[in-house]
Amino acid sequence: MDVRQLERLKQEIVRFMMMYKFAIEELRTKIEILQQEFHYIHDYNPIEHITSRVKSPESILQKAHRKGIPLSLPSIRENIRDIAGLRIVCAFVSDIYKVSEMLHNQSELVVAECKDYIKHPKPNGYRSLHLIVQVPVFMSDHTEKVWAEIQIRTIAMDFWASLEHKLNYKYNYQIPEPLLNELRAAAESIALLDEKMERINQEANHFKATLQSETELQELWLNNQRYHLPADFLNMLLDSDSRRK
Repeated sequence: MDVRQLERLKQEIVRFMMMYKFAIEELRTKIEILQQEFHYIHDYNPIEHITSRVKSPESILQKAHRKGIPLSLPSIRENIRDIAGLRIVCAFVSDIYKVSEMLHNQSELVVAECKDYIKHPKPNGYRSLHLIVQVPVFMSDHTEKVWAEIQIRTIAMDFWASLEHKLNYKYNYQIPEPLLNELRAAAESIALLDEKMERINQEANHFKATLQSETELQELWLNNQRYHLPADFLNMLLDSDSRRK
């Protein structure tokens, strides 16, 4: 292979990898907008934090070998759908399904597959919600549809998954049976903890709702600025809403 061929191949690989980087950026932008919308409307943010990554060429190659995928960029692009990965961590299980619903409602985002490992945990105890999505990446002369995987889980699930990943790395994916049993037991404990924290949160929300005053309902916070909503304005909106129903 001569220098010009190598240079051309390198450019193709760079373009290939950059598409996944752009897909991550598109996803992050969409999710950050959803975060802000939810915060302003519901005075609550269901997302604790977001992390993302693009698989390295070495990792892509290893997965292609494991799955018997032909080593061509078009084949890899179509058959390996988690090269771009984004993880959303929530406080509560109900938040996971709220975020999933919001993503499903995004008209430009195609949700091709949903794997619910919360309702149906993996045998080792792993819990998370996985979405395989197609993200439109808008270039100057065309739109590219790029596959990405979104994992949505609670803080507790994320802690468990991080430990399990470290153990798999340490034991080369051959974790001793006693440790596997401990992991399964820990996963069950975490599921019970998530349920308990969910109940506490629901009770706190109910208590807050009973204490909310009429004055607070007439206040609107936006970009750290407080706006007062006149009673006449609210009554006008209520009348209009009643007529629509």
